[in-house]
Formats: sequence, C-alpha cells, structure tokens
Amino acid sequence: MKVTKLVSTCDIKDCLTIYATDRGTFLVQGEAPTDHGLQIPAHETLVEIPMELIQKAIRDNLI
Repeated sequence: MKVTKLVSTCDIKDCLTIYATDRGTFLVQGEAPTDHGLQIPAHETLVEIPMELIQKAIRDNLI
C-alpha cells in the first residue's frame, strides 16, 4: 500500500494526521478513545481527531 500524508496538526511524527492510500481510501492517525461505550468488532478500531483537522483538509482541497 502506498500512503501519502495529506494534512496534519504538526510537522513531527506523533500528530493527528490524515493520509490517502493508493487504494482510494484514507488512513487516520489519532487518539484511541476508551470512553465511547460502543461495541467495536475485534478487527476494527476507533480513532478520534479534531474537527479542525477535517476542516483544514477540506479548506486545502485535500479531500
């Protein structure tokens, strides 16, 4: 899989980030919340990212 960084909250590795893949999908790097109360299948996960990150990606015409 080829991964391209689209937008991030900072310039170092450990930041909230949205990536595009060559599969036509997105990867999201964010915090793993534990207080959501949802039933998530073992092969899936949730990440939490700020709305500002999505807004920045849209504003910069990245998604």
